[in-house]
Amino acid sequence: MSDLVAKYAALQDLLDEIAKETSDAHDDETVAQLSITHETVVRQFESIGNRRILEVSDRDAHRTVGCVTVTEFLQTKLRITHPKKRLQAVRALEPMHAMTGEKLPPVCPNTARELAAGTIGPDHVHAVLDVMKKIPSAVDAEQRAGAEEVLAEFATTLTPKEITAAGVRILAHLDPDGTLTDDRDRARNRKLNLGCQDSQLMSKLTATLDPITRALFDVVLAKWAAPGMNNPDDELSPIGDGSDIDSNLLREAADRDHRSQSQRNHDALKALLDVAVNGGLLGGSHRGLPPQIIVSITDAQLREHAGVARTATGTDLPISDVITLAADAQPHLAVFSDVTGEPLFFGRGRRLASQAQRLMAFAQYRGCSKDDCATPFAHTEMHHADADWADGGLTDATDMAPACGRHNRAVGPEPHQWATEKITDGPDRGRYGWRRNTDPPDQLRANHLHRIDELLHPHSPDTDEAPSPPVLDIEHQLVAERLPRAPRVDIVWPRHPIDYAA
Repeated sequence: MSDLVAKYAALQDLLDEIAKETSDAHDDETVAQLSITHETVVRQFESIGNRRILEVSDRDAHRTVGCVTVTEFLQTKLRITHPKKRLQAVRALEPMHAMTGEKLPPVCPNTARELAAGTIGPDHVHAVLDVMKKIPSAVDAEQRAGAEEVLAEFATTLTPKEITAAGVRILAHLDPDGTLTDDRDRARNRKLNLGCQDSQLMSKLTATLDPITRALFDVVLAKWAAPGMNNPDDELSPIGDGSDIDSNLLREAADRDHRSQSQRNHDALKALLDVAVNGGLLGGSHRGLPPQIIVSITDAQLREHAGVARTATGTDLPISDVITLAADAQPHLAVFSDVTGEPLFFGRGRRLASQAQRLMAFAQYRGCSKDDCATPFAHTEMHHADADWADGGLTDATDMAPACGRHNRAVGPEPHQWATEKITDGPDRGRYGWRRNTDPPDQLRANHLHRIDELLHPHSPDTDEAPSPPVLDIEHQLVAERLPRAPRVDIVWPRHPIDYAA
């Protein structure tokens, strides 16, 4: 055992001993000092952890534990909540290698020093880095280094929020007239982020728009978010931009409109997206699927008007919204019975999966089939899971499974790669599972992230029926018309009919 491995083992033993201790025998001042010491040590370990992450990245060591990328390693093995932010900190605080091989000093050496000393924490680091990213590219290296030094000093006494406020003044000092900011800076700082859905299935959208995007959005809002326009609570509200609407009708709709400006902005964006998605603006296909809202629900959910449905892009929709969408949609049923319809078996006749096969796979998996991968179905490829196409694999629905790009490329015979195999028993019977190429063989695992409802179903006190089993039997077919109610059915809804003859 190496010295470093032995020291970590000794550290784990010491932590176990500390965890068993209490501070009951100490006075109040000592208790307070113990808490301060504890947080200092935790921050020092953050710095040491950054070094360990860099070592993993430099040596591609993440592959030895079954991770395709360093980001996946941070997310699944280290359980880091924001892996990309942590990697940004690693790149800024640790000595990186140049293209020629020599080690370069840290981009933010003073911040790195304070984190290593335990005087600042990761939130302070991210606040400093956020300010540094906003410094114009035209500012020379000496001034940039001076700004980082000042920010690191501030971080030892200020809160992260106060660091941001101090950063505003530093930026004003470096570029008082705003003349140094150029197109490179605006391009670097543009962003639009769609947050996760909360308990009400609502999502927060945050954005930093460049000037032209802002100007375009202002034009859209001026027409589409005008009072009375695109009001979902008013059946008589004009839809679209209102250019061909009688002015009297629009005035009457405006008088009935009690929405705030923010709500009108939201509804305008919703109407604009609806036109883009359902008006043909997105073309005819995206990864083999129609670029429309595609929903998978069970027959029981539809019958009881209860539960949450999952779209191919990974959004959860309440059943009430699904019913609204279905009002003008052509339903397509993935039926678990002997029903003839769209052929799902092509053998070696074609390499790429058909649209019908993609829809069937969505009903079955709802996302990447690799365990613990959160990639939604719309961003996956069809992986020849039984045998690779180059090895004689068949383009048949029963021989394929969805996989995101990085995991699809991770399948292979090497020790650090993965193999896929059909699961033959248990609740995942009929789906493909993944295992690493280890000796002895690793456990075969299926992905449950996209099918949480099936995992919760046995624990529901109000259900008498078993969850729908996976779509896999060889007779499964997809039909492009509404069928009489059949047992064990997943319903997949694109918003508009699909032309299977195309």
